Amino acid sequence: MMWPRALAALAAVSLAFGAAVAHQGGTTGHATVSVAGQSVRYALSLPAEGLGDATRDLRELAAAVARHVTIEGDGAACSAVPAETRPPSAGRTTVEIVVLYACAAPIRTLLIRDGSDSFLGVDHHTIADIQWPGGSRQVVFEKGQRQVGIAVGGSPSPEQKTTGTFVSYVVMGVDHIIGGIDHLLFLLALLALSTSFWQTVKIVTAFTVAHSITLSLAALGLVAVPSAIVEPLIAASIVWVAVENLVAPAGAGRRWLIAGLFGLIHGLGFASALIELDLTRETLVRALVGFNLGVELGQLVFVAVVLPPLVWASRPGRLPRLPQILSVIVALIGVVWLVERLLAV
Repeated sequence: MMWPRALAALAAVSLAFGAAVAHQGGTTGHATVSVAGQSVRYALSLPAEGLGDATRDLRELAAAVARHVTIEGDGAACSAVPAETRPPSAGRTTVEIVVLYACAAPIRTLLIRDGSDSFLGVDHHTIADIQWPGGSRQVVFEKGQRQVGIAVGGSPSPEQKTTGTFVSYVVMGVDHIIGGIDHLLFLLALLALSTSFWQTVKIVTAFTVAHSITLSLAALGLVAVPSAIVEPLIAASIVWVAVENLVAPAGAGRRWLIAGLFGLIHGLGFASALIELDLTRETLVRALVGFNLGVELGQLVFVAVVLPPLVWASRPGRLPRLPQILSVIVALIGVVWLVERLLAV
């Protein structure tokens, strides 16, 4: 029999895959860059959870920021001096670092090169609010886009500022869901037994409404659940749905209820990306709308790409047991994550 061997091989691969990707995914930082005359203040907020041992010596981390985030004024390099560091506290889960840059003359053209990927990882990205007298601009430093030049003598229109900010958070939301392999595997398990378009719509809608509610409540500070609780619950939700596919496939008809229930938990996980940025209330509302829209767009793209071939392959005469095989793999990966996250508490 080939199926038992194939299933065993896939299970072994899934365990290795689960261990490999359990902690992948880039971190997100938020920087406020203030230009005044011939000086620049660079204040960076980073999620402490993604820094690991780097939080033990914040002075060294600040020195790394000063070395790898370089600023030029009118083509001349500005000298950097680490100024302040703030470790996480009871009400704040971020690390804050301030670096001051002194330039040779009042700045007219600003060039920022963000080399933080050299010590924070290639997938790290920083959302930077750049401010100068009479104007501001928001940019995202990420893979493939690590520098920006700005004429600080000019000011973009309010429409340009709002659009640029909103779009950057939409992109952040898409990146978060596409890079969030645990959320995608949960969706895959939810949809593995879906047999109709209407059933798929109900599942996706329930998941969307539920995680949008808790995402908004948590991001606005109205609900606070520690990540030490949320992350294991997300892993447990993956295991639950995948195992249900195997032992109670008849329950697929009420799958939208399960999607809604566990969607509330996944929304708390989504919110952590915004909470870590420590945004002002005015910026947070705009960020929340854009980020949530990006999550939904990324989710729809995933469903549109994955579901049609899954349905096609699952038909009689092709691979009718494919949903069960995928469910075994997803369950094993979820167990790996659950154990790791419980041990990390």
